[in-house]
Amino acid sequence: MSLGPEATFLVDLLAIYSIYLIINTSLNLEFGYAGIPNFGKVLAVGVGAFVAAAVPGRVLAGMAGIGGDYIGDNIAIMAQVNAWLVDNTGAGFAVFFATLAVAAAVGAAVGLATAYPAIRLRGDYLAITLLAFGEGMRVIGINYAEIAGGTLGVQLPDPLAWLPQDLRFPAATVGLVIMAAAAVIYGDRLVRSPLGRLLRAVRDNELAAASVGKDVMRARTKTIMVAAAMAAVAGALYAFYVGGAISFAYDRLNWTFWPFMMVLIGGLANSRGVLVGTLLFVLVRKLITFYKDSLQGIVPFDVVWLDYLLLGAVLIAVLLYRPQGLLPEGPTPTIRAPGEAAPAPLSARLAAIARRLAGG
Repeated sequence: MSLGPEATFLVDLLAIYSIYLIINTSLNLEFGYAGIPNFGKVLAVGVGAFVAAAVPGRVLAGMAGIGGDYIGDNIAIMAQVNAWLVDNTGAGFAVFFATLAVAAAVGAAVGLATAYPAIRLRGDYLAITLLAFGEGMRVIGINYAEIAGGTLGVQLPDPLAWLPQDLRFPAATVGLVIMAAAAVIYGDRLVRSPLGRLLRAVRDNELAAASVGKDVMRARTKTIMVAAAMAAVAGALYAFYVGGAISFAYDRLNWTFWPFMMVLIGGLANSRGVLVGTLLFVLVRKLITFYKDSLQGIVPFDVVWLDYLLLGAVLIAVLLYRPQGLLPEGPTPTIRAPGEAAPAPLSARLAAIARRLAGG
């Protein structure tokens, strides 16, 4: 039995929300906590998608003994690979998780490469440089067909090929929700660690942080690498979810500017803000897409422009009237190190201070 339109809407909403949540958590680490305006976010996302496009299909085709030109005969090869995966589920999952690991490693390596200018430039110069990196990735993907099929794209193997077709997307969505939850928990614990305090110090006053012996360059480099690895995993997950990858799909609007908008609406340096901002954005876009036929006779222009105009107006309103976002940044309790004693209650500390003053 196939899913109804409402169930399909909810499944796709949760899937896209989960993917953007991973990307926005990584962007919040960079921009919200470390103050790095990464306008080249599409670079890491696209790299992850290109890894998913280039690696698992070739590996599984080799394991199944399927020959041919992977790019030129991609549709036929993937049909045979998916048929083979029905009886070799374990191999499909093993290659899938190995691909995510490779995507994270390549993403971290790309993050290290982009960190070279990031630790030397500031402000607008840094943003423009990272934006150029992201555009360079797309140009390479379009013109070098061996990566992701160039302008035609490639299909990806389906690790869930053994499931009935109507259960494939719900099962994939459950997996995406679990991975997004893991990314959010990891990001939250990271900013509650001493590294989180260091990132805020670097963002607020880099010279002051360096004056007390903190390695500012190392902190910025580590942040970019971790964030790039997370975004690359999200890019690979999106490619697997939609079943293919094409270079044109990874543009700066969808994978750089939209994530920035979600984070700004929700609130910078705030894990809850990322959750809320991402949900509001994805929900509005999905509702417009779902009801576009009904809206066509209401709005005085083509409904395809409605989400751009509406979300742009929302962003302008937030920046004018609530620049801190819907959920402003607040204090972040630090996680205690293993074996570290819990701090004494505030009343006990005040009493101890009063006794010292009285004794003095």
